[in-house]
Amino acid sequence: MSKVLIMPCLDIKDGRVVKGVHFVGLQDAGDPVESARAYCDAGADELAFLDITATIEGRKTMLETVKKVAAVTTVPFTVGGGIKSAADAEAVLAAGADRVSMSSAAFRNPALIDEAVKLFGREKVVVAIDVDKNAALPSGYEVYVDGGNTATGKDAIEWAKEAEARGASIILPTSKACDGAKTGYDLPLIRGIKEVVSAPVVASGGAGSKEHFLEAAQAGADILLAASVFHFGEIAVPDLKEYLAGQGIAVAK
Repeated sequence: MSKVLIMPCLDIKDGRVVKGVHFVGLQDAGDPVESARAYCDAGADELAFLDITATIEGRKTMLETVKKVAAVTTVPFTVGGGIKSAADAEAVLAAGADRVSMSSAAFRNPALIDEAVKLFGREKVVVAIDVDKNAALPSGYEVYVDGGNTATGKDAIEWAKEAEARGASIILPTSKACDGAKTGYDLPLIRGIKEVVSAPVVASGGAGSKEHFLEAAQAGADILLAASVFHFGEIAVPDLKEYLAGQGIAVAK
């Protein structure tokens, strides 16, 4: 990927955009349709929609909300949360998503990645990985599932490598320790995954300043995802792009 892309993320709970810290303490951050429209108008390159409680609550993705957001979205639109089968993925794509993002279900049943790639094409499949530090594992990073609530004992770098080998077109790791803390992305995690995959890697979890986005791009991230700083007006997408370009980072116009 020649240019770094900016990807606001809409974390959805009960039909509203929310944002927390370390996956908890959720605050309301607005209407998803209004947010999506505003980000597209502001020049965002991608948009993510994550139904953050679907897996925990044992339900499917909120398709009606996906449809409403898709109707106003003019950039590639990735949807995740509650996608447990190829049929779930098909329904989300039919609702207007450009890609599906799978996490817990893909980890528990890796063949789901192969199946989705075969049915819908590699470019439609993203594998998201919730990650926390664990010094006992080779890379120092462990995969978590169920919205970041359940440790798996699996090395996160190894899982990223396997996910790409099975056909994932994008790897989206989110650092649980950094999420919402605004102290910066987990740069060693980004570098570690970039060393073992050729697919684009999303930086997710921890952006608090323009410098943090720059650091992630310099660490090798292809897509820069953030939520809080965009939702609460701390950083505007056009300003961020201008800053990154001024630092020598190629960005989409």
